[in-house]
Amino acid sequence: MNAIVPPKGLTMKSHYSDAPKAQPVARHTLSVLVDNEPGVLARIAGLFSGRGYNIESLTVSETQHEQHVSRITIVTAGTADVIEQIKHQLDRLIPVHRVIDLTTQGESLERELAMVKVVGKGEMRVEALRLASAFGARTLDATVTSFVFELTGNTEEIERFIRLMGEVGLVEVSRTGIAAMSRGAEAL
Repeated sequence: MNAIVPPKGLTMKSHYSDAPKAQPVARHTLSVLVDNEPGVLARIAGLFSGRGYNIESLTVSETQHEQHVSRITIVTAGTADVIEQIKHQLDRLIPVHRVIDLTTQGESLERELAMVKVVGKGEMRVEALRLASAFGARTLDATVTSFVFELTGNTEEIERFIRLMGEVGLVEVSRTGIAAMSRGAEAL
């Protein structure tokens, strides 16, 4: 077998060394102000699904009633380039007023609400009550065999609460998704 030998004075370079460096994937929270009209959420969801982007959390509510403006909070993950592409594509949609990446704006506040149903008797019931108290969860419903707890907090706290309740009789969970806002006096 003959080896390829470069001419004198030249060195061979692999094309693989020219490949772009892998960028880390990071979680981002985007806040999007939109007109509150039919089809807006479908267009935004279509943008994500059509390009293969995942939505980890989605929260929507009208926030300025007189102007009929809603705030959509989207949690997604991607490389820096992918996040920039998502922001630019969202910004180009007709009903979108503004897109803010709360992750790059500095520390933002994020909260979510969870309702957790736990079924148990005896020691398991006592332990569920003890854990709920330790987390500051509110009891929304109580029967002889079950509880429904309400907990508001950051995602990690909610996840920890759900994981611990799994050991004492967790049967159902309902979560709102993340609501987020930047710190400080400036509005979105």
